[in-house]
Amino acid sequence: MSKKPYYITTAIAYTSGKPHIGNTYEIVLADSIARFKRLEGYDVFFQTGTDEHGQKIEEKAAEVGVSPKEFVDKVAGGIKDIWDLMNSSYDKFIRTTDEDHEKQVQMIFKKLYDQGDIYKGNYEGMYCTPCESFFTASQLVNGKCPDCGRECQPAKEEAYFLKLSNYTQRLIDHINTHPEFIQPESRKNEMMNNFLLPGLQDLCVSRTSFKWGIPVDFDPKHVIYVWIDALSNYITGIGYDCDGNSTEQFNKFWPADLHLIGKDILRFHTIYWPIMLMALDLPLPKQVFGHPWLLQTDPNAKDGSGVKMSKSRGNVLYADDLVEFFGVDAVRYFVLHEMPFDNDGVINWELMVERMNSDLANTLGNLVNRTISMSNKYFEGVVNKTDVTEPVDTDLIDVVTKTRDKVVAKMANLRVADAISEIFTLFKRCNKYIDETMPWALAKEEEKKARLENVLYNLVESICIGANLLEPFLPETAEKILAQLNARKRNIEELATFSLYENGTKVTDQPQILFARLDLKEVLAKVEEKTASEVEETVNVEEVKQEETVIEIPAKEEITYDDFAKLQFQVGEIIACEEVKKSKKLLCSQVKIGNQVKQIVSGIKAHYTAEEMVGKKVMVLVNLKPATLAGIVSEGMLLCAEDENGVLALMTPEKPMPSGAEIC
Repeated sequence: MSKKPYYITTAIAYTSGKPHIGNTYEIVLADSIARFKRLEGYDVFFQTGTDEHGQKIEEKAAEVGVSPKEFVDKVAGGIKDIWDLMNSSYDKFIRTTDEDHEKQVQMIFKKLYDQGDIYKGNYEGMYCTPCESFFTASQLVNGKCPDCGRECQPAKEEAYFLKLSNYTQRLIDHINTHPEFIQPESRKNEMMNNFLLPGLQDLCVSRTSFKWGIPVDFDPKHVIYVWIDALSNYITGIGYDCDGNSTEQFNKFWPADLHLIGKDILRFHTIYWPIMLMALDLPLPKQVFGHPWLLQTDPNAKDGSGVKMSKSRGNVLYADDLVEFFGVDAVRYFVLHEMPFDNDGVINWELMVERMNSDLANTLGNLVNRTISMSNKYFEGVVNKTDVTEPVDTDLIDVVTKTRDKVVAKMANLRVADAISEIFTLFKRCNKYIDETMPWALAKEEEKKARLENVLYNLVESICIGANLLEPFLPETAEKILAQLNARKRNIEELATFSLYENGTKVTDQPQILFARLDLKEVLAKVEEKTASEVEETVNVEEVKQEETVIEIPAKEEITYDDFAKLQFQVGEIIACEEVKKSKKLLCSQVKIGNQVKQIVSGIKAHYTAEEMVGKKVMVLVNLKPATLAGIVSEGMLLCAEDENGVLALMTPEKPMPSGAEIC
């Protein structure tokens, strides 16, 4: 019998920079679903990749002096490295700079234009560069982007538009007749009430104000706007051909079973993408799941709630750093287990250590180690079923054999965290079984040897079933457990049957520690040390020699050495920075100077973003009398140079200098 196909995708990661752990959560979540579907017997195709065009990329590439293609090649490689580090089992990693993708996007655009679904017009409104999104003035929230909260800029240009009104009612009808299409339910209500029912404005689908994009082949001054380009990856990646020559793979796997995306891009995937597909006369994906965000704990919140990670807040956590401390499977466990179904989750170092010690090292790791150690101690590692049973065995076996169906039910509704909890309930029941049967006491009485053998068999068999169910979520750990028990991997049908572990099998005589307990103070000390060393690192950039412009400024009145000696200059390290609300010029930085932190407001917003400021070593006038700017107290001054065009550059030490070093 041929396997039933299952096609799952993630949103493709934007190549503007390194993804943090909140971004990485999505690939781990998708991987766990893909692996579980394989365990259930599906023929899975799992696609991920990178979104590589747009104005933001063009600007970032210009900032570092490379071509956009060079820039995205480097960033896409880094994203793929992190996806691989997290042991994600994707079948294809698509890039929107792939030649076959670009060709199909041009063909899709032309087809929609020829049939009247795309038309040429003019756009005038507000534009958010980070989100690559247009908004009307009424859609802004407090004058800022409703999605990311950043400033939007006025934009006016000739553009092509997708006529959404042609398909709006059809999409509303589809959503009403397919309640599973948008999940969770709250996301569906948001899309219907906030966008579809009030009426859609036609979507801008081309740009002329930048060049880094796929050209409209019949009107080359236009590039195809990022969402037409990016969204099409879900069909181009599996062989869609706009001329009707799609591959067998496309015909097999489309429509997608699941688009897994962040809740912030739900509108594009549940409104614009379905309308594009309707216009192409293609079936819609079966389900779009808008997962919640993984947030960093807000130090100012008493309820333990979180805030979004950003460089400007100085609260970004990266997957590779966490893996360095905890290992791949521990990080996978945390991001999967701590994320509620439809509410944001919170991550911090303290919670990671707590879960590592309680769930992984104690509940799971200690269980496996104790069981193997007792098998070796009492029976030289040989495990035998003797059928010397007691009533307590019945309850253990009942819990273990019912776990599969509970996990399957949770995964059917994408409740991944709940599925993992069911598996750990199995492991906790095993630990309780050890306390109930007390193998160490049985070992003292020769006549109870057969009973002891059966107890250890029950434990080994229970752990085997649990490890098989755990594999989609913690694949390396599951493999290690089965290897130490000398057990084979089982199929899904076998995981509700007890006593399949072969009699007389010998477990390893050298059990490995799966997860070592960690000391929180030591971890936090290492985190602080690592953060400090990273800040000290300098990036060597090849100098581009240019003829310098000489600037003459009027001389000021001479001062004495005593006048100069009154000024205190020191090296400071910017540890956090944010834009000052209601100000077009000001940034507010938290500057570490020795053992103190000063708040300094500077009029450099036009020259530096808040994100760029974090981590910089700067020269600070420390003993300037505090002043209030835009309602915020400023406790010093950052030193800058200014050229003839008014462009500012922060004064930074030529060599690595510690925070607090005196400038003399």
